[in-house]
Amino acid sequence: MKRISCAIIAVSMLMAMTMGVGAADADKYAVKAPIKIQWWHAMEAQYKPLIDKVVADFEKQNPMIDVEAIYQGSYADLNEKLIAAQAAGTTLPAVTVANTPYIAQYGDSGMCEILDPYIQATSFDIKDFGAGLRVASSFKGKQVSLPFLISTQIMFYNKDMADAEKIKLPETWADMDTFMAKASKVSNGATQRYATVIPGWDQWYFETFYLNSGVNIVNDDNKTTDLGSAKAVEIAKQLKKWCDSKQAYWAYGKDASGIMRQNFIDGKTFSVIHTTSLYNMYATNCKFKVGMHYLPGNKTRDSEIGGSVLLIPSKNKQDVKNAGWKLLSYLTSKEVNMLWASETGYMPTRNSVTQTAEAKAYLAEKPAFKAVFDNLDHINPRIQHPAYSALAKIWMQEMAKVVIEGGDVQASMQKAAKQIDEALQD
Repeated sequence: MKRISCAIIAVSMLMAMTMGVGAADADKYAVKAPIKIQWWHAMEAQYKPLIDKVVADFEKQNPMIDVEAIYQGSYADLNEKLIAAQAAGTTLPAVTVANTPYIAQYGDSGMCEILDPYIQATSFDIKDFGAGLRVASSFKGKQVSLPFLISTQIMFYNKDMADAEKIKLPETWADMDTFMAKASKVSNGATQRYATVIPGWDQWYFETFYLNSGVNIVNDDNKTTDLGSAKAVEIAKQLKKWCDSKQAYWAYGKDASGIMRQNFIDGKTFSVIHTTSLYNMYATNCKFKVGMHYLPGNKTRDSEIGGSVLLIPSKNKQDVKNAGWKLLSYLTSKEVNMLWASETGYMPTRNSVTQTAEAKAYLAEKPAFKAVFDNLDHINPRIQHPAYSALAKIWMQEMAKVVIEGGDVQASMQKAAKQIDEALQD
């Protein structure tokens, strides 16, 4: 009996000590005085009512925190402003969004606050996010951000045209030639309708064609690329061939995205490759049913995470970080996760949320999203490398030049590969 009593006392003491440590940790990250913080975001004007509602609800639950939500333009614009503020030592936001490719660069430079201690101290349910999302928002095994507005690549198509003309969507890379011929309308060298449009203003949109064919964008040595290989050249030649035949076009340059969207809305292209986050925009503006089709595969049929994450700049004072953590954890909570998905067109990011009645209602309202829900296990983290932004720019520019202006595809790809190797090794 004494042994049992002693064991009970020992366990009780250990629990008390553990609870004390947890309480002390939680207290370290508590907001103890009124504070005003900034949240930098890249959500356009149409989302302002949603942002105002979410911020108002947060402030009601957290009366000591006053949040100023500031639109900073595109992800690229916000990135420039964030780096400039970091370098100049001027006011940094308590929380900021960041496009997923920037995380490796930010993590490598120490810009992001490491969130693991906050997660542990406040019992934040990080495991409710899918494994791929956790990896995509971390750097070298440390959680430096949290998934926020997540999307992936998709093919939007005119479902009315597909049904009327019995157009079969491509399941494999080998199906693409047949699809291009069937879905396009080209006569005497003039295009009445494109089969699809390939967004050349961002390599993310054509990157999966290479990845699913076994091309390593960044090799295991983290210093070289396979974009100059025979397989990569073959894919680039095929993309150029479809554009040369005017069955597709390469969207690049000023207003490329807006022009592509309008061409789809006007029925001038059967489909477009774009981000799932724009489903609401297409469904609202198109006078036909909009379908969504998972991009065709080859050796694999995977896509990549797009959209944004949320992070806390590490240079902030601790009271700003604490208030930022309260806001960040709220913005990514179960409470508002389905709200972001329903109102923006981005995907739910929490596993528990996808099983709710709200998620079923979401699919009933937007059945096209079944193409995404059926492939959640095939949506992978973006490639993480501090020089990936430089790599992407080189690749994007060289592809645009050779596809639009013409030239030797092999020479162009090998030229890009050489420059990319230099950027990876710098």
